[in-house]
Amino acid sequence: MKSKDKETLRNHSPEELRAELLAAREKLFRLKFKHEVSPVKNPLELRTLRRHAARLETWIRAKASAAKKS
Repeated sequence: MKSKDKETLRNHSPEELRAELLAAREKLFRLKFKHEVSPVKNPLELRTLRRHAARLETWIRAKASAAKKS
């Protein structure tokens, strides 16, 4: 993920981040299923999606804790 993309996602609201997280998890689920049935062309995409979902979760938690402190 490019730093420009990270900055735009970091500036999203928690609701938008949750929607993006849901989409990433669904895409990861479908890709894992495809990979179990037959090998996918780019298996590194699994790692990329998993890390993207983790990054989104981190940003959601950071925004939630910042809201509690305020």
